Amino acid sequence: MPTITRKSRAEISKMRSAGRIVAEVLALVEEELQPGITTAELDHLAERHIRAAKGVPSFLNYLGGRRYDARDPHAYPASTCISVDNEIVHGIPGVREIRAGQIVSVDVGVIYDGWHGDGARSFICGGDAAGTPEAVGLVQATRVALMAGIAAAMPGNRIGHISAAVEDVASAGGYGIVRQYVGHGIGTAMHEDPQVPNFRSRSNGIELAPGICLAIEPMLTLGSDATDTLADNWTVVTHDGSLSAHFEHTIAVTANGPEILTTA
Repeated sequence: MPTITRKSRAEISKMRSAGRIVAEVLALVEEELQPGITTAELDHLAERHIRAAKGVPSFLNYLGGRRYDARDPHAYPASTCISVDNEIVHGIPGVREIRAGQIVSVDVGVIYDGWHGDGARSFICGGDAAGTPEAVGLVQATRVALMAGIAAAMPGNRIGHISAAVEDVASAGGYGIVRQYVGHGIGTAMHEDPQVPNFRSRSNGIELAPGICLAIEPMLTLGSDATDTLADNWTVVTHDGSLSAHFEHTIAVTANGPEILTTA
């Protein structure tokens, strides 16, 4: 059985502070994203903002679980994950220049006073007018799927209600749902129980109750759900080369319903 830790109001307040920094970084990226900028430049902008806000990048030197080690060659080497077009998640920032019309998915994690916030958004470089109708539709549908999942995070519901809400949006649009990577609990560790699938499963999951904090993160594609991992051991791509989009919020379940913590 998963170990679920319900957070107190004071603990959720700290997560709200971490989430605010996440939201600020994503807004900064949206402002600075333009054709010709590199993914490394966006990563540097993000890290500077996180540290100026007295936060710590959650992803930098991450090995999984609660393990971090800057000396380990397998540790994640950047402060953000920036995935382009057919890259789904965990794209490592580098010297590659972003072109107009590309889908750029930016995943940001922040630790503030020992507590985590985690959020992601997909953007079209140059705005929707620069993207194909298919790319624009995919990005919009993934965002709608996220918000549908969040709306289902009511006390008394179960994890399966979130999963079903996300799946229904994706299926209605004919999009592929990435199954190998799912949402998760979050708190003093970036990844805690429970898992939050973006699709229906045999188990309906735990019952939601006030104090449960989750990172809900649908990843949709224009093709199949099959994935591959590149030689860098981090970047996950669609097996068929189709475009992908990714949205994520950290939320707290409250007596009155879900509260989005990754907001400015």
